[in-house]
Amino acid sequence: TASKKMSAIFKYIEAISHSSQSVLITGETGVGKELVARALHFCGRPGKEFVAVNAAGLDDTMFSDTLFGHKKGAFTGAEGRRDGLIARAAGGTVFLDEIGDLTPQSQVKLLRLIQENEYYPLGSDIPQKTDAHIIVATNQDLDLLMNTNKFRKDLYFRLSAHHIHIPPLRERREDIPVLLDH
Repeated sequence: TASKKMSAIFKYIEAISHSSQSVLITGETGVGKELVARALHFCGRPGKEFVAVNAAGLDDTMFSDTLFGHKKGAFTGAEGRRDGLIARAAGGTVFLDEIGDLTPQSQVKLLRLIQENEYYPLGSDIPQKTDAHIIVATNQDLDLLMNTNKFRKDLYFRLSAHHIHIPPLRERREDIPVLLDH
């Protein structure tokens, strides 16, 4: 990059890379939110698992099963225990993209995960602990979603312990030649 804005973001990434607090990445579609999440992960947790999940379109059951897994018999067809992506990311990072699309029920579960560092696999009443770092991203206006009661304010405040906003390329035109050369 040749952009002062992006250089400042990279310095911020270095400064927060070892924090256990969640990180919210915002920006328009195509600005590289997942690339920033990966950079943050590799700065703070090299050699550990990076697990990316697109939350758009996941209903509450799919969200829970994908992230938290299930125990045998939790639902029809659950013939065995399955660990979720949170367990797979132990010591590493879970990146949840498109969190503005989460259902209210999934928002509650994500809030508990962030507040307590624990979750319940489907069909279990025994909480599981996690040390996975949570990074989330959205291209939606979370302020608007909160004002229309479509996104929980308490979840927003937990998610935005660290907030990185990625400016679009039109606001950092000095990067165009650098990207073309690359």
